[in-house]
Parts: sequence; C-alpha cells; structure tokens
Amino acid sequence: MEQLEKDLGYIFRDRSLLEQALHHSSFANEHRGRGMESNERLEFLGDAILGFVSARHLFTTYPHLPEGDLTRMRAALVCEQSLYEVACQWDLGRCLRLGRGEEAGGGRQRQSILADAVEALLAAVYLDGGLEAVSGIIHRSILGGAAARRVEERRDYKTALQELVQREEGRVLIYRQTGESGPDHNKVFQFEVLINGQSVGHGTGRSKKEAEQAAAKDALENWNDT
Repeated sequence: MEQLEKDLGYIFRDRSLLEQALHHSSFANEHRGRGMESNERLEFLGDAILGFVSARHLFTTYPHLPEGDLTRMRAALVCEQSLYEVACQWDLGRCLRLGRGEEAGGGRQRQSILADAVEALLAAVYLDGGLEAVSGIIHRSILGGAAARRVEERRDYKTALQELVQREEGRVLIYRQTGESGPDHNKVFQFEVLINGQSVGHGTGRSKKEAEQAAAKDALENWNDT
C-alpha cells in the first residue's frame, strides 16, 4: 500500500478508506461476519467525482466546443479501457483483496475489476483529502495521460473550426498552402488558415490533410486565447 500511495502521490490520513477501496465484493462476501465492506459504494461515488472533474476540465479547456463533442470526449477519457490503463500504471492488481474464487479466476487482471477499483480509490482520496486532492490525481493520471492524448489525436480540428466560424454569418474560411519541403517520399507541407482573408493559424504535416488539421488546431488555440 505504501508503494500505491507513492504512485498516487497521496498519503492517506485514514488508512481504512484505502483498504476499503481495495476490497472487491467477492472478498467482502467471504468475510461478511467480520464487518468487511466492499468497494462498490466507493466506486459509485468515484464515478461521479471522475465525471465532474473531467467535465469541468473539458468545459474550461475547450470553451468553444458544443455539448455533444464535450460529452464524447469525456466518455473516451473515463471509459473502462482508460481506467484499466491507469490501474496497470499503479500496479493496482497486486493490491486488491479478492475472494478465493475470483482470485483463482484471474480477477487481478480483469479489466472491469481494475477499472472499478480506480474509481473506488478516487472516492477514497476524495473522502480523505477533499476535491483538490483527488482532482490532482485525476489530472495527472487520466486527463493528462495516454487516454487524453488519444482523444486529442482523434479530434477533427477542421470540423470544430468550421462550426465555430459558422456561428456568425458572413465569415469565409479558407485553407491555403504556403510551402512544402523535402524529397518526394518524405514531404513536409505548410498550410495556413484564413478567415475573411486574415491569417489565424499555421500548421505543418506529412500530408496536406495533416497540415490543414494542424493549422485548424493552431487557429482554435489562438481563438481560445482571445
């Protein structure tokens, strides 16, 4: 558990909360007479906390994205696969307390069990240290991790910019190639994006499509800064 706390970057004041977060229902059922409580209630709370912190992060980071895009991005960030990857980074499986049957069935490696344990652990941190403490862990491990990078890579910046531009009539959006370099098998293209003739973003890429996406991303970031 000490190593887990190091991985979390958080030291519990109330160790019983940490222990409960690691109690799978199969373990609690086998020790029912000893007052063991499973992590299922903590999982419920952790899911809500994770959803709120993620929603707040996306709302402030992408002020011009519509609700539908924000919802899809949040779903990708907090999905079971993302939480499972976090659990593996923390080596959470070795800390879980499982019933004999679940242990024999490979529960320490089961994706759903590990993802649920991450949510329970987040709730335990919240109850022990408050919203600021758990927000720090969520930002470091989930919102700034591999899941966040995948979400960012999948974003269609050209569509997002087009939707933003269309909110005001009379705006004309144009992508213009400004250069290219390198041999035919390894070209690098430069593009800029213009709104009503004014350059608002620049980007480079290994293909024209990639360069346009980079220019659109730059334009969105410039827009967000204004």
